[in-house]
Formats: sequence, structure tokens, C-alpha cells
Amino acid sequence: MMTLFTKVHAQEEEVYRNPSKESLAYHDYRTTESSPPYGLLKIKKLIGQLKLKEDNEGGGLLALNYKTYALLSLREKFTYHLIHGEAYSQICDAYPPTQDEHKKIFGYLPDVLDEYNWSEGQLKFLRENRDSVMALIKECVTKKNHVGVNFKRAIVEINGIEMIPFLIKIYNSEKKDGDLLTLLNLLLRRNKDAAFLASATYKKLYGEEYSFTSFILFNKANEALIIKRATDFYNAKSN
Repeated sequence: MMTLFTKVHAQEEEVYRNPSKESLAYHDYRTTESSPPYGLLKIKKLIGQLKLKEDNEGGGLLALNYKTYALLSLREKFTYHLIHGEAYSQICDAYPPTQDEHKKIFGYLPDVLDEYNWSEGQLKFLRENRDSVMALIKECVTKKNHVGVNFKRAIVEINGIEMIPFLIKIYNSEKKDGDLLTLLNLLLRRNKDAAFLASATYKKLYGEEYSFTSFILFNKANEALIIKRATDFYNAKSN
């Protein structure tokens, strides 16, 4: 007979068991960042020389001084912003490992840049130069056929709906990056697409009981539905 203790113990083992090799490999894939080639070694060297300016709330800023930043070309600035977050905030709690990550389409993208995030100034650069940012992302992705998590997050930040056909094309080339489907959902959500807001998918991912780890199954039916919704939204906006 299973006692209360063994039931609780079994539940703990279920929650904290190690993910499968497939799940871990997919986690590494979906958390991989893209490194733009524009002045990459130069930018990495400059970032390595930065000193954190801490504030009184456990955070801080790790940013280039104005003179150094001003001397960078637009492409070099793009590289700087996409591989480096200036705003630091200490993470107190980490999420436990996700089981069967490769079988899920999540509501949200993974965290990027570890305990750093883009500062308001960096977000301003991305938004004010959105056409150039989209063009440079396309240029990088076309060479590598991979959209890193930092590129995906940048597309959300600039509301890059013009990139929907390109993103679908990249997804269809290998059909393995579920976060591209997540990205399409996030764009539909941000633009308050009526069909998406009324869907069961929206309720599951972003409804009242949502969480950062909310997901739907990664299968052909959900894949086709997400792509159709994104395509219909894009076509309606283009007409």
C-alpha cells in the first residue's frame, strides 16, 4: 500500500527528475543567442572592459560611455545591443528544469542575456532604428538559418510584424524551432488580433491562469493553426 509519504516522495521525484537528453538539447537550442558579425570582436572587447555602476536596489548599469558609443557605426551598435544588456538586476529564483521541452510551444520566450536586460536607452535604439534592425536580423538569419533568442526578443520589442512571412519561411525550412511559433503568437497578442484573442490558444497561454511556463503541444495541428493565424493577420494588415 502506498502511504502519504511515498505519494509525496513520488510527486517530488516527478517534479525534479532530470529532463531527457532530447529536452536538454532543445533547451540549449532555444536559449542560443545569435552573434551579429558586425565588429563582433571589437564589441566583445569593449564589453569586457566595462565596469558595473551599481545602484541602491541591487541592480546597476553596465554601459559604454557616450564618446565610445558615438564612434560606433550603426551596424556595430546593432551588435552591441543584441549581445549585451546594459541593465543589471539580480535574479533571486530560478525555474526548475522543464520536462519534455521539445514537445511544447510556450507562451513566452526564454530569458536572454542572463541577469542583464536591455536598458531603456537600448530599447529606444531598437525602436527608433526598427527598419535597420529588421534588415540586419534578416541578413544574419539568412546566413545561419537560425533566429537566436535575442533576435526573437528584439523582434517583439520593435513589433516587427513586417517580418512574419520571413519568420514563417525560416520556420518551414526545418520545422524544429517552436519558439518561432511562440514569436508569431506574441506578435498577434501585442497587436490584439481579434481572432487570436478569442481563441482557446490565447486562453491557455495568456488567460487568467497563465504563467511564464504555460504551453500548448508542439504538433502539426497547432503549428498549422499558428501559421494560418499569423498569415491571415499579416495579409489583413498589408491590404
